[in-house]
Amino acid sequence: MTEDRNLLLKQIHDAVVEFEEDKAAELCRKALEDGIDAYDAIMEGLAAGMDTVGKLYESNEYFVPELLLCSDAMYAGLDVLRPHVKVGEHQTAGKIILGVVEGDIHDIGKTLVKTMFEAAGWEIYDLGKDVKLGLFVEELKRTDADVVALSALMTTSMMAMPKAIEMIKTEKPDVVVLVGGAPLTGDIARQYGADGYARDAVSAVYEAQKLLQK
Repeated sequence: MTEDRNLLLKQIHDAVVEFEEDKAAELCRKALEDGIDAYDAIMEGLAAGMDTVGKLYESNEYFVPELLLCSDAMYAGLDVLRPHVKVGEHQTAGKIILGVVEGDIHDIGKTLVKTMFEAAGWEIYDLGKDVKLGLFVEELKRTDADVVALSALMTTSMMAMPKAIEMIKTEKPDVVVLVGGAPLTGDIARQYGADGYARDAVSAVYEAQKLLQK
Protein backbone atom coordinates (compact mmCIF):
# COMPACT_ATOMS: atom_id res chain seq x y z
CA MET A 1 0.00 0.00 0.00
CA THR A 2 2.84 2.39 0.91
CA GLU A 3 4.41 1.74 -2.49
CA ASP A 4 1.12 2.47 -4.29
CA ARG A 5 0.61 5.58 -2.16
CA ASN A 6 4.09 6.91 -2.89
CA LEU A 7 3.71 6.18 -6.61
CA LEU A 8 0.40 8.06 -6.76
CA LEU A 9 1.83 11.07 -4.88
CA LYS A 10 4.80 11.06 -7.28
CA GLN A 11 2.36 11.03 -10.24
CA ILE A 12 0.52 14.05 -8.75
CA HIS A 13 3.89 15.79 -8.35
CA ASP A 14 4.77 15.02 -11.99
CA ALA A 15 1.39 16.23 -13.29
CA VAL A 16 2.07 19.64 -11.71
CA VAL A 17 5.63 19.80 -13.07
CA GLU A 18 4.44 18.78 -16.54
CA PHE A 19 1.47 21.22 -16.35
CA GLU A 20 -1.13 18.51 -16.92
CA GLU A 21 -4.22 20.15 -15.42
CA ASP A 22 -6.81 17.41 -16.12
CA LYS A 23 -4.43 14.68 -15.04
CA ALA A 24 -3.64 16.45 -11.76
CA ALA A 25 -7.37 16.66 -10.93
CA GLU A 26 -7.97 13.04 -11.95
CA LEU A 27 -5.03 11.76 -9.85
CA CYS A 28 -6.21 13.77 -6.84
CA ARG A 29 -9.66 12.17 -7.13
CA LYS A 30 -7.95 8.76 -7.24
CA ALA A 31 -5.94 9.67 -4.13
CA LEU A 32 -9.19 10.36 -2.25
CA GLU A 33 -10.72 7.09 -3.50
CA ASP A 34 -7.61 5.23 -2.30
CA GLY A 35 -8.02 6.71 1.17
CA ILE A 36 -5.00 9.03 1.04
CA ASP A 37 -5.43 11.98 3.42
CA ALA A 38 -6.30 15.11 1.42
CA TYR A 39 -3.77 17.24 3.28
CA ASP A 40 -0.99 14.71 2.60
CA ALA A 41 -1.90 14.65 -1.07
CA ILE A 42 -1.68 18.46 -1.16
CA MET A 43 1.65 18.67 0.66
CA GLU A 44 3.42 15.57 -0.70
CA GLY A 45 1.92 15.74 -4.19
CA LEU A 46 0.87 19.23 -5.32
CA ALA A 47 3.11 21.34 -3.07
CA ALA A 48 6.10 19.06 -3.69
CA GLY A 49 5.46 19.54 -7.41
CA MET A 50 5.46 23.34 -7.05
CA ASP A 51 8.67 23.04 -5.03
CA THR A 52 10.31 21.26 -7.98
CA VAL A 53 8.85 23.88 -10.33
CA GLY A 54 10.44 26.58 -8.16
CA LYS A 55 13.85 24.91 -8.51
CA LEU A 56 13.40 24.65 -12.30
CA TYR A 57 12.56 28.35 -12.35
CA GLU A 58 15.62 29.24 -10.28
CA SER A 59 17.86 27.28 -12.64
CA ASN A 60 16.31 29.05 -15.68
CA GLU A 61 14.83 25.84 -17.08
CA TYR A 62 11.31 27.18 -16.54
CA PHE A 63 10.11 30.75 -17.02
CA VAL A 64 6.96 32.70 -16.07
CA PRO A 65 4.69 31.02 -18.70
CA GLU A 66 5.64 27.56 -17.39
CA LEU A 67 5.15 28.71 -13.79
CA LEU A 68 1.63 29.86 -14.64
CA LEU A 69 0.78 26.58 -16.39
CA CYS A 70 2.12 24.58 -13.44
CA SER A 71 0.09 26.69 -11.02
CA ASP A 72 -3.05 25.97 -13.08
CA ALA A 73 -2.37 22.25 -12.64
CA MET A 74 -1.80 22.73 -8.92
CA TYR A 75 -5.08 24.65 -8.52
CA ALA A 76 -6.97 21.96 -10.48
CA GLY A 77 -5.77 19.43 -7.92
CA LEU A 78 -6.39 21.78 -4.98
CA ASP A 79 -10.02 22.26 -6.08
CA VAL A 80 -10.52 18.51 -5.75
CA LEU A 81 -8.66 18.06 -2.44
CA ARG A 82 -9.39 21.23 -0.47
CA PRO A 83 -13.02 20.38 0.47
CA HIS A 84 -11.73 17.14 2.05
CA VAL A 85 -9.08 18.66 4.31
CA LYS A 86 -10.15 18.14 7.91
CA VAL A 87 -10.45 21.63 9.35
CA GLY A 88 -8.44 22.29 12.50
CA GLU A 89 -6.28 19.18 12.13
CA HIS A 90 -3.44 20.84 10.28
CA GLN A 91 -1.80 24.04 11.37
CA THR A 92 -1.28 26.60 8.63
CA ALA A 93 2.27 27.81 8.05
CA GLY A 94 1.15 31.39 8.63
CA LYS A 95 -1.29 34.09 7.53
CA ILE A 96 -0.36 36.49 4.75
CA ILE A 97 -2.02 39.52 3.16
CA LEU A 98 -1.08 40.06 -0.49
CA GLY A 99 -1.67 43.07 -2.70
CA VAL A 100 -0.36 45.24 -5.52
CA VAL A 101 -0.15 48.85 -4.31
CA GLU A 102 -2.41 51.68 -5.41
CA GLY A 103 -1.92 52.89 -8.97
CA ASP A 104 -0.51 49.57 -10.22
CA ILE A 105 -2.54 46.95 -12.09
CA HIS A 106 0.27 44.47 -12.87
CA ASP A 107 -0.59 41.36 -10.90
CA ILE A 108 1.06 38.41 -12.67
CA GLY A 109 3.90 38.43 -10.10
CA LYS A 110 1.47 38.63 -7.20
CA THR A 111 -0.52 35.73 -8.66
CA LEU A 112 2.63 33.58 -8.73
CA VAL A 113 3.51 34.60 -5.17
CA LYS A 114 0.02 33.57 -4.08
CA THR A 115 0.46 30.18 -5.75
CA MET A 116 3.75 29.50 -3.99
CA PHE A 117 2.38 30.50 -0.57
CA GLU A 118 -0.73 28.41 -1.14
CA ALA A 119 1.47 25.43 -2.05
CA ALA A 120 3.47 25.97 1.15
CA GLY A 121 0.30 25.75 3.28
CA TRP A 122 -0.28 29.41 4.13
CA GLU A 123 -3.65 31.07 4.77
CA ILE A 124 -3.96 33.81 2.16
CA TYR A 125 -5.88 37.09 2.08
CA ASP A 126 -5.51 38.40 -1.47
CA LEU A 127 -6.50 42.04 -1.90
CA GLY A 128 -5.77 42.02 -5.64
CA LYS A 129 -4.30 44.93 -7.58
CA ASP A 130 -4.48 48.73 -7.32
CA VAL A 131 -5.07 48.40 -3.56
CA LYS A 132 -5.75 51.58 -1.57
CA LEU A 133 -3.14 51.87 1.18
CA GLY A 134 -5.68 52.00 3.99
CA LEU A 135 -7.11 48.67 2.86
CA PHE A 136 -3.91 46.86 3.88
CA VAL A 137 -4.36 48.26 7.41
CA GLU A 138 -8.07 47.34 7.54
CA GLU A 139 -7.30 43.79 6.42
CA LEU A 140 -4.53 43.53 9.01
CA LYS A 141 -6.97 44.61 11.75
CA ARG A 142 -9.47 42.03 10.51
CA THR A 143 -7.13 39.06 10.08
CA ASP A 144 -4.18 39.75 12.42
CA ALA A 145 -1.93 38.33 9.69
CA ASP A 146 1.74 37.43 10.30
CA VAL A 147 3.00 38.88 7.01
CA VAL A 148 1.92 41.67 4.66
CA ALA A 149 3.39 41.38 1.15
CA LEU A 150 3.29 44.44 -1.12
CA SER A 151 4.23 44.46 -4.76
CA ALA A 152 4.79 47.18 -7.37
CA LEU A 153 5.91 46.84 -10.95
CA MET A 154 6.26 50.51 -11.79
CA THR A 155 8.65 53.11 -10.37
CA THR A 156 5.72 55.52 -9.98
CA SER A 157 3.60 53.12 -7.92
CA MET A 158 6.45 51.90 -5.71
CA MET A 159 6.61 55.44 -4.27
CA ALA A 160 3.47 54.56 -2.30
CA MET A 161 5.28 51.79 -0.42
CA PRO A 162 7.02 53.78 2.39
CA LYS A 163 3.68 55.32 3.39
CA ALA A 164 1.93 51.93 3.25
CA ILE A 165 4.68 50.31 5.37
CA GLU A 166 4.51 53.10 7.93
CA MET A 167 0.72 52.69 8.24
CA ILE A 168 0.98 48.90 8.52
CA LYS A 169 3.73 49.06 11.17
CA THR A 170 1.75 51.63 13.19
CA GLU A 171 -1.16 49.18 13.28
CA LYS A 172 0.98 46.13 14.19
CA PRO A 173 4.68 46.85 14.85
CA ASP A 174 5.76 43.20 14.85
CA VAL A 175 4.09 42.23 11.55
CA VAL A 176 6.57 41.17 8.84
CA VAL A 177 6.40 43.40 5.76
CA LEU A 178 7.76 41.86 2.57
CA VAL A 179 8.08 43.78 -0.72
CA GLY A 180 8.81 42.75 -4.28
CA GLY A 181 8.52 43.82 -7.91
CA ALA A 182 10.74 44.71 -10.84
CA PRO A 183 11.88 48.23 -9.79
CA LEU A 184 12.74 47.22 -6.21
CA THR A 185 16.00 46.01 -4.67
CA GLY A 186 17.03 44.89 -1.21
CA ASP A 187 18.50 48.33 -0.52
CA ILE A 188 15.34 50.15 -1.55
CA ALA A 189 13.27 47.75 0.58
CA ARG A 190 15.38 48.61 3.64
CA GLN A 191 15.14 52.36 2.95
CA TYR A 192 11.36 51.99 2.73
CA GLY A 193 11.22 50.29 6.15
CA ALA A 194 10.33 46.79 4.90
CA ASP A 195 11.57 43.72 6.79
CA GLY A 196 12.44 41.81 3.65
CA TYR A 197 12.66 41.81 -0.13
CA ALA A 198 11.92 38.95 -2.52
CA ARG A 199 13.16 39.03 -6.08
CA ASP A 200 10.64 36.39 -7.23
CA ALA A 201 7.76 34.17 -6.16
CA VAL A 202 9.97 31.29 -5.08
CA SER A 203 12.24 33.34 -2.82
CA ALA A 204 9.20 35.13 -1.30
CA VAL A 205 8.13 32.02 0.63
CA TYR A 206 11.64 31.31 1.93
CA GLU A 207 12.11 34.94 2.92
CA ALA A 208 8.77 35.09 4.78
CA GLN A 209 9.52 31.84 6.65
CA LYS A 210 13.01 33.05 7.55
CA LEU A 211 11.75 36.40 8.86
CA LEU A 212 8.99 34.77 10.92
CA GLN A 213 11.47 32.44 12.59
CA LYS A 214 13.56 35.39 13.79
